[in-house]
Amino acid sequence: MAKNDVSTLRIAPKIWRDGELIDWNDARIHVMTHALHYGSSVFEGIRCYPTKRGPAIFRLREHIQRLLNSAKIYRMEVNYTCEDLCQASVQVVKESGLEQCYIRPIMFRGLDEEKPTFGVNPFPNPIQCFIAAWDWGKYLGDEAVENGVDVCISSWTRITSNSLPAMAKAAANYMNSQLIKMEAIVNGFAEGIALDERGYVSEGSGENLFVVKDGEIYTPPLGSSILPGITRDSVIKIAKELGITVHETSIQRAALYVADEVFFTGTAAEITPIRSIDRIKIGLGKRGEITKKLQEVFFEIVHGKRPAPNNEKWLTYVNETHAQTANL
Repeated sequence: MAKNDVSTLRIAPKIWRDGELIDWNDARIHVMTHALHYGSSVFEGIRCYPTKRGPAIFRLREHIQRLLNSAKIYRMEVNYTCEDLCQASVQVVKESGLEQCYIRPIMFRGLDEEKPTFGVNPFPNPIQCFIAAWDWGKYLGDEAVENGVDVCISSWTRITSNSLPAMAKAAANYMNSQLIKMEAIVNGFAEGIALDERGYVSEGSGENLFVVKDGEIYTPPLGSSILPGITRDSVIKIAKELGITVHETSIQRAALYVADEVFFTGTAAEITPIRSIDRIKIGLGKRGEITKKLQEVFFEIVHGKRPAPNNEKWLTYVNETHAQTANL
């Protein structure tokens, strides 16, 4: 594979940067960029799926609004509206020619090269925004969606909401996630589950978590140290439409071991069953029936084969949406 051969890597050859499309190889920042030194960036992950009507972006507006909310929490003054960034995301996908892809919008504090300033104070640094896309397969492996994954309880505690706001999808939060993920990998697991500061179940390194017991579903509440996941919200709405009771409540670690089913949700992970935790088999040690049903409905929705719950608009059809080509 040739280095930087974007067609072989199935990467969108154009990246949106502050209102214009630039070549992948031209998307560069200065080494003294504030975000590189202090983690001052917020981002999103969004999937685009193939459908009979062409590529469709899943819950685009909700993801972009969460991006803007994250920026607001960190006092990042943004010059773009939700509509601007939705249109820009559509433009990147349309220009890419990809039928399916993962979209990565990111906002960060850069560097004013004419009047550079350094230090923790972020205010003097300009805000920059990029949107990239690439074809990304199953995050936890192609077989994980059906066969499940083996995970562990991490020794690392999830960040508390009063130290780093969990409801913001900020790059700094993912240093905690990296510790969780690396520990799991070196110990032979696919993923780790973090507990919060009280010892209750929080989430994976990049996924929300659900537990099934006696036909009902349990998941940690938004008030805890979890990211308000959009796939999480989608699964809750799908479950309720199917008549399955969902409880948003604190979950003890031990409850995971005696659950009938446990699964992850997330844009990258989609809906991934967990077959063991700390080498303890969960249920029958394979994907459970409720997880399977939720997966089936979820994938029917994202591929445009079934309407979303309450007929909500969850898909943005790229070929049917006007994307601005001029600078925003």
